[in-house]
Amino acid sequence: MINLSVILEDSARKFPNKDAFIFMDKHFSYNQINAAANQVANGLVRNGIKKGDRVALSCLNLPFFPIAYFGILKAGAIVVPLSVLLKRDEIEYHLKDSGAKAYFCFEGTAELPMAIEGKAGFDATTSCEQFYVITGNPAAPSPIENTETLGSLIANQSPIFENIQTLADDTALIIYTSGTTGKPKGAELSHSNLIHNAMLSTDITDLNRDDKQLIVLPLFHIFAMTVLMNAGLYKGATSVLLPRFDAETVLELMQKHTVTVFAGVPTMYWGLLNYENTKFDLKAIAKNLKTCVSGGAALPVNVLEEFEAKFEVPILEGYGMSEGSPVVTFNQKTVGKKAGSVGTPVWGVEVKIVDENDNEMPIGEKGELIYRGHNVMKGYFNRPEENKVTLKNGWLYSGDVAIKDEDGFFFIVDRTKEMIIRKGLNVYPREVEEVIMKHQAVSMVAVIGVPNDESGEEIKACVVVHKGKEVSEEELMAYTKEHIAAYKYPRIIEFMDALPMSATGKILKKELS
Repeated sequence: MINLSVILEDSARKFPNKDAFIFMDKHFSYNQINAAANQVANGLVRNGIKKGDRVALSCLNLPFFPIAYFGILKAGAIVVPLSVLLKRDEIEYHLKDSGAKAYFCFEGTAELPMAIEGKAGFDATTSCEQFYVITGNPAAPSPIENTETLGSLIANQSPIFENIQTLADDTALIIYTSGTTGKPKGAELSHSNLIHNAMLSTDITDLNRDDKQLIVLPLFHIFAMTVLMNAGLYKGATSVLLPRFDAETVLELMQKHTVTVFAGVPTMYWGLLNYENTKFDLKAIAKNLKTCVSGGAALPVNVLEEFEAKFEVPILEGYGMSEGSPVVTFNQKTVGKKAGSVGTPVWGVEVKIVDENDNEMPIGEKGELIYRGHNVMKGYFNRPEENKVTLKNGWLYSGDVAIKDEDGFFFIVDRTKEMIIRKGLNVYPREVEEVIMKHQAVSMVAVIGVPNDESGEEIKACVVVHKGKEVSEEELMAYTKEHIAAYKYPRIIEFMDALPMSATGKILKKELS
């Protein structure tokens, strides 16, 4: 019997008054976070949420995220974290696909009206029965008529809760990831998957109770959720929360809070490297930093080398995916690092490079990266056919092309999937294509990723327009942005007379650039 929430409860017992999170100028102790999570659990149980029910959560990097997250887990329910950038149609899809019974959604901002989009998505479902708005001020009324708030849910609830018992292999999380068939699908991760990954993450980042880590990576993403939030709570460290990346604010918080651990995607390191204001003491910041981690996409070697020279701290790269809870390989301090490599397998995980017939490839030869171990997901939620393709004899087939060198270090060289990674976030081309194709002027479209120094990859749409129809680049961008999360719409549009096709009529995306 084990529940992921034990990582919070154990630290709350050991270090009740220690800061678990810092947000702006407010400090939240382990005891405060744990007590509030208990109130959420009591409220959910009172409202009929049972063990195994799915509960969705859309929230920025605020203390409300761990409070709701662990409250859901304590109640024996399953967390379904959603991107804060999703629009109503996307939210509707995720709520229906996961069969969520309840949904917590932050109120958002004028620029990002999360609760408005969330409520519209909720209203379009029949399976989701409860909607709660997370307000910045817990005592404030809901900004949306006839909806309950997180504050009202936990009002008068006891700060004590006896956790619903769960087994190690019970599902704790359903996290959505783009796949080979277009629509996002939910990877089921168990309590055991997530606890093991949180524990090993503390080793690879050399995290301890005295550390302060800055979390600007979105908590709804498995990277920040496991490697930072869960690992930090497990060790009793302090996490400084920042909802949105801004190089100046990151440096300000690093200096103010003497941050020792930072994790980011390549675009964040690019932004920090290119920040030119001299108002901060970079030597003092560098002296405090002991570990920097990069993930989500390949970090250009020149960015890595220039950042390390400027900040005098090594960047450690790793490889992971939602289906792997997420960490699979890492440039571990105890093993060593190689520039451009994603390191060696983490504790308890076995990795191989194989050909299409599952034969292991020789050193230096390309093949598909597959792995097995405690980190492998239970499977995609309600996707038995896709599970047969992805999971075979205990091995997870990543779809990524890699090589292994003579020292056992792995290098990702390509992707068999067409997924685009923009600023560390996964974008599946078909999902974007389906939206663009709904525009009355569009006859055909192919969406691809193109290299970009700032974003890693940028989204490009190659469009064929119907004869007699007209549409501008700006109009098509605006149309797509209206119907899909902001990070998914194409920033580049090229109008073409025709798309390259194979003899069987398949679009040859490799001929597009």
